This record gives sequence, structure tokens and C-alpha cells, in this order.
Amino acid sequence: MIRQDYNRIDPKRRSTIDYKKKQFSTPSWTQNFFPNRLNLYDIPPTADITLEQFEQWAIDRLRILAELEACSFRNKTPAETAAHITPLLQKWLPLHSNTSSSTGAQDSNLQLERQKDHYSHFILRLAFSSTEDLRRRFARIENALFRLRFQNDDVRERQRFVESLQLDWEAVSEEEKGALAEDLVNATPGLRRQEIDEGGWFKVDFEAVPELVESRRVFLRAGKAYVPVREQLSMVLAGFNANLEKGLELAARALPRLDEDDRLTPILNHLSKNFATPDSTLADSDSVLPGAPVNAASIDALSQHFPLCMRNLHMTLRKNSHLKHFGRLQYTLFLKGIGLTLEDCLIFWRQAFKLITDDTFNKEYRYNVRHSYGDVGGDSIRRGKGYSPFSCQRILTEHPPGSGESHGCPYRHFSVDNLMTLLQTTGVNDREVLRVVKEDVEKKRFHIACNRVFDWAHKTDIARVKDEGSWNAADLDTIVHPNTYFKRSYLLKMGGKAGPGNERGDEMEM
Repeated sequence: MIRQDYNRIDPKRRSTIDYKKKQFSTPSWTQNFFPNRLNLYDIPPTADITLEQFEQWAIDRLRILAELEACSFRNKTPAETAAHITPLLQKWLPLHSNTSSSTGAQDSNLQLERQKDHYSHFILRLAFSSTEDLRRRFARIENALFRLRFQNDDVRERQRFVESLQLDWEAVSEEEKGALAEDLVNATPGLRRQEIDEGGWFKVDFEAVPELVESRRVFLRAGKAYVPVREQLSMVLAGFNANLEKGLELAARALPRLDEDDRLTPILNHLSKNFATPDSTLADSDSVLPGAPVNAASIDALSQHFPLCMRNLHMTLRKNSHLKHFGRLQYTLFLKGIGLTLEDCLIFWRQAFKLITDDTFNKEYRYNVRHSYGDVGGDSIRRGKGYSPFSCQRILTEHPPGSGESHGCPYRHFSVDNLMTLLQTTGVNDREVLRVVKEDVEKKRFHIACNRVFDWAHKTDIARVKDEGSWNAADLDTIVHPNTYFKRSYLLKMGGKAGPGNERGDEMEM
């Protein structure tokens, strides 16, 4: 006879226990309060947010991480990186200090900013925990973001944040500090005797501050590193890294349980793919370049501003008087994005396909061009004005070119020798640039290679607009769309000013 456990809930009765209380041992986490601007992300969020917030918050953070990684690949100094990233942070992921509000941390806008920062970190932690490579990249870029914010934080708030961490630091007593004063001066570069007497010191395990040990900036004794308070950033970063690595491992173990959730899994998969090249799309207002003579007769002259993928299509079209389907689609949508009208586009393609008759062109090609513009097709196609121009992410990942096809990204789909030949054909003859581009391609940093070529081709114009102050760092961020390449190149060469209607789209395509 089986003994009945009367403490268990009868499965035939409705359970009155709140599901959140069953899932989380501390339901007080549901409403997080963020007293500090900085965050170690040690407590996961549990409050409800909408799917739209889940997606958009992650996208906004991904923009920042992608730009930070691009700055690293392009060997920018810490000062240049800070100048480049700060306006982007204000735009996509603002995080103000308590002193910016009269009510301090109680301000609802501050709490909303910190909630977005908190949630977006954990969303991307889920998205990038699937493989070791993604976890390593995510940890490295999040570390760079935390370092940037820590260094730019208000001094008093930064100190309050450090005190709230309750890290395993042992304060050095005055007696011990006096006894080791000579050793501390000799082992700590740039430190004066007065700073030893007046400043605070901590003892930590030397494994906790590998950066300081590597650069020989601390005194070591009996397995302990004697760290001055001015070097607390290294200790905080060590705690941040340890916490993040542990959290990524836990997220990787929990990831298989999300496979059954058909709402979140597609979003997380798309975010992880976009870590290579953030996907973007142009807004309608960005398809217009004031004063640009975009018509069928001007495409040859404008092609000098095209990115390598579109320039290759244009050169192949002029050489063979023909492009295969995906090449025509990629190039048609690009021309549509730079402002070429449907009528001019039809004229352009008819003149380009000069080896066929009008009847053949009308039967086999005319409809596809009209369909791309939304002139024909289903209601949804016509209402949406056709298809959007392909972003770099889409060109890199969809429909790789086969034999006899010319679409795709040359940095991704060409052999290294063919890529070097194509670059030299288009005027890129600097040996150092070609060498670094080759390294980028071998490391699969395709969009960085494209941006590097752009920077070299426009180095004089970029220096000019920086000196004039007519363009800011946000106007010169990493290019992730062929149409952005064209517009930025045209504006730089023609002396135009970047702006919301001139430079780039601000929406990301999911």
C-alpha cells in the first residue's frame, strides 16, 4: 500500500500559489531599484517587459557593442574611442548620473534608463552564450563598455558604487603601510611618498589583478598584491569579469530550455548573427540626397562613390551587358535606395542590356524591376513600396554567389587574390592598406575591411570635416549598409553636411 503524502497539493485542485513565488525564491527582485549608474549585473531581472522592449533594448545595446569592437579592430586610442562612443551612448543607451536630477536616484527617468541597461545586458548575455567564441567576444566588449563608463563616472558616485560592492579587499593598516613604505614606492611607478602616507591601500590575491601584475605596477608579497586606491579600476574590472564569465556559463546551461519558446528563440538567434555585422535598414527620408543628379545617365559617374560590392556589380554589368537574377535584385534595390526612380531604373537596365531586343527585355526583366519598386505584385508589396535595399548583414549571409554570379560581398565571397586585384582595379594601391585588409578578411572581419578602405579613400575629406566641426563622431560611425557608404562618400566629396535626412538610417532590421 502506497502512503499518501498529505502535504502535497491535490493535482485535481487548482493551485493557488503564485507561479512567480514557485519559480523565484526571492520575489522581491521583481521590482529592481538601481541606486547607482554603474552595474555589475549580478542580479538577473525578473519583472515583465513587452516583446517589443525585449527586442529594441537588445538592438540598441548591440549597436554600442558593435561600435566598440570596430574601434578596437581599427586600433583607435582610448581617447578616440571615448570621443566616438560617447555621443552614440547618449543616443542609444543613455545612462545619466544621480547628480543630473534634483531627486537623485529616485528619478523615474533615471530608473528607466538603468532598467533598459540592465535588461539589455542580460538579453544579449542569453543571445551570445551559445558558443565559446561568442561568450569570449561578448565578455571582452562588455568589459570595454564598463571600463569606459567607470572612467567617465562622477567621482563621488563612483566611490559609492565601489563601496557598495563589498568585494574581498583587505585594507592595509597604517603600521603595515609604514613598514613597507620603501617597497611600495619602488614597486609602484609614478607614486610619491606623500601619496603613500595620505592614500588608501588594499591587499588582494595577485590573481585578482593580472593587469597590474603584468605591467609591474603593484608590490607583491606572500601571494598578495598591494594596490593603491587610484588603481581600484583594475580590481573592480577583475570582479566584473569574474561575475560575467560565471553568468555566461550559467546562461549557456539554461539556453536549451528556451528552445521551446518560439517567441524568444528567433530574436536571440538573429541577435547572435548580428554580432558579426549589425543589420540596418534605411528610412524613407534617407533615400533623398539634396542636389544629387541621380538618373539613368549619371550612374556611371556616381559609381565612384559605390561600395566595392556594388561597384563590382556595375563593372560586371558594363563588361557583360548582363547580370544574373540575384545580382540584378541586389543592384536594383541599391539604386532604388540612392534615389533612382522606377522610370529611370527601367531606362538604365534597358540600356545596360543592349544585347537583347525590347521584346525580350519586356518579357523577362521589366516585371522584376517593377516588382522591386512595389509597382506590381500583391497588396503587401505595393503598400510597402517594394523591397528595402540589402544591408551588409543580408549580403554577407544570404544567397552566396555561385558560378557566373557577381552578387554578394567581395570581402566575404572572393578569394584573397581576386579581392586584391579588384581593389587595385578600383584605385586602392596603398600596400599597407591592402595588407591590413587582407588580415581583416582572414579574421572574417569583412565590414571592418570595407570601412578601412572607405577611411583610406576619404582620409582627406574626413580630416577636413573633423577640423571644421561640421560632422561629429556619430556621423562617422561604422558603415553597415551599402547605401550608407554611398551617401557618406557623396557628401564627403561634395562638401555636404551630415544630418538625419542626408546621412544614414537609424532603424535596425530584424
